[in-house]
Order: sequence, then C-alpha cells, then structure tokens
Amino acid sequence: MIGRVSGRIAYKADDHVLIDVGGIGYVVYCSDRVIAGLGVPGEWAALFTDLMVREDLLQLFGFPTLVEKEWHRLLMSVQGVGAKASLAILGTLGAEGVSRAIALGDWNSIKAAKGIGPKTAQRVVNELKDKAPTVMAMGAGPVAAASAPGMSAPEPDAVIDAEPAPSAPAPAQGGAAQSEALSALTNLGYSPGEAAGAVARAAGDAPEADTAALIRAALKMLAPA
Repeated sequence: MIGRVSGRIAYKADDHVLIDVGGIGYVVYCSDRVIAGLGVPGEWAALFTDLMVREDLLQLFGFPTLVEKEWHRLLMSVQGVGAKASLAILGTLGAEGVSRAIALGDWNSIKAAKGIGPKTAQRVVNELKDKAPTVMAMGAGPVAAASAPGMSAPEPDAVIDAEPAPSAPAPAQGGAAQSEALSALTNLGYSPGEAAGAVARAAGDAPEADTAALIRAALKMLAPA
C-alpha cells in the first residue's frame, strides 16, 4: 500500500497531479481544493495517499492531512458515496468543514457539494456522526508538508512511504480529555478563547466525559443559534 508520496510536480490538471518520484510519475487524484493549494510544476509536493484497487483499475487519491484522508475513507464507506462524491464533499467543505457538519448533523452543508442529493447527505450524517469526534481529535496529527520547517526540500529521489497506520486516540479522562478537545476545536478554526470556554462548560456539565463527548458537546455550544 502506498500511503504517502513526495516529489516534484510534473504537471497539474483539474482533478489530478503528476508527482515525479525519483523518475517515476505518480498520478494522484485530488479535490479541487487540494489541487489549488499545491504549487506550480517544478515545485516540491507531498501528499498522504489512499490507493483504490479494482479489478481493472488502480487509482491514488491524495490528501494534505491524515484527517482528510480518514474522512475520505469514511465517506467512501457510506452507500452511494464513491471516490468522486467523496472528493466533491471534501473539496467543498475541507476536512474541518466536514468534521463540523457531520458532528452537528448539518446535512445541508454536505448537500452543498456537487452531485450530493439530500438523501445521500442525510445518510452521510446519520452513519458517520458518531465517528466525527474521534476523527477530529486526530487534528493535531501529521500534515504532509512539502518540507520540514527550516529545512530545504529533499533531493528528488524516491520517497514513497509505506501505508501509515494512524489509530484513533484512546479515550482520555479529566484534564487530558479537555486538552485534546481544546486542540481539536482550535484545529477547526475556533479561537482559543471560544474553544476553551466551550470545553470548560462541557466539562462542567459532564466531568467524566471523554474527548469525543467533550468535542461533541462543545460544538453544539459553539453552533450558531
């Protein structure tokens, strides 16, 4: 399994990018949001990847973070959601937007993606809502940066990493759970003050709540009235 590729961008198309890894070109399909965020041909790029294997087809799909890759896998598990639909949802909302919409049961936001009807959007929310907080808690995990801070990009030789095996964080209690929930909310774009206040209120209502429960409760508090 190819879990990550990094190399020079050979060219970019509307729905895929060709990454030159040590002289071998890998075609990686991405959402329009990810394509727009990549550099120009000749620049270095790195993406976490998910390999789809079918009898007559092999396709790589690329994501800038493990959270987005995990959402792709989960979205694909929903009946009626294929790779194209998953990328449409992620391209419209981004990983953070998908996390927020599913955690809050906001199927209208899911429906805003091209080709996603109301029944499919509701099915996505209903089937994945219990998994959203755990995926959100992965938000402090790795990002597929083109190069490490303060370091130049590596030379263009083969960099194909084996499939990473991210596991959902184990439930934490007390201060650890609050810290993880706070990190997840700030990764979603909430200010530290907003996130801290919501997590504190959620923890006050349920002192023994784990990370997932705190995230879910805090998101409900932060949702627009």
